[in-house]
Amino acid sequence: MNIYEIKPIGERIQGNPYVGRGIVIGKTEDEKCAAIAYFIMGRSENSRNRVFTDKGGDIYTEPFDASKVEDPSLIIYAALRTYKNFLIVTNGDQTDTVYKGLAEGKDFEKALRTRAFEPDAPNLTPRISGILNFAGGDFSYKMSILKSLDAEGSDCARYTFDYPTKAGLGHFIHTYVTDGNPIPTFQGEPERVSIPSDIDALTQDIWENLDENNKISLYVRYVNLADGTYTERMINKNSL
Repeated sequence: MNIYEIKPIGERIQGNPYVGRGIVIGKTEDEKCAAIAYFIMGRSENSRNRVFTDKGGDIYTEPFDASKVEDPSLIIYAALRTYKNFLIVTNGDQTDTVYKGLAEGKDFEKALRTRAFEPDAPNLTPRISGILNFAGGDFSYKMSILKSLDAEGSDCARYTFDYPTKAGLGHFIHTYVTDGNPIPTFQGEPERVSIPSDIDALTQDIWENLDENNKISLYVRYVNLADGTYTERMINKNSL
């Protein structure tokens, strides 16, 4: 087993029925852009009843059909927000927790210490988060997972991974290993994935390899490191 192997993300997710929600962060092969991707999947009607929306450059999950919403607490949230030179992406309302923490002078880890895994026993879904810090024409990034210490949810284990950038290298963290009952949570370090220079290549590789029945939405952003402008792609299965 080569622990340093870098694979296209499509190879990481192909044939897996349920990796849950996933975050990818890395630098493009041509070193011109920071790449961020976030996707959501769902098994229940409540989870599948969602789309991504863009509100002034911040990305939110919203109901596709408001009349069918059963419990909005864990499925409706800001997925991606910008604060000064930071870009925050998470799988829940801890996006706002990190945003507010930064505004109060806290760092990423300290802000997340106020949060834990989701209260959705028996799955106890991990909270996964990422943050990019842009400075000097480059960036660094961190990824975090807050997960249950045991099957009972007695306490929270906290893991943070801190990365420099390298051309063509990204890291991929997701909530679940695969489908199950309860669903097994993500294990180990974020997986190493290749980051192509073409945003459409990454978008296509993710969307086409996510399980057809369970995928819901995908958002990808490439931030130009020279001037801070960005290109984006958004796919919502419910509005295709």
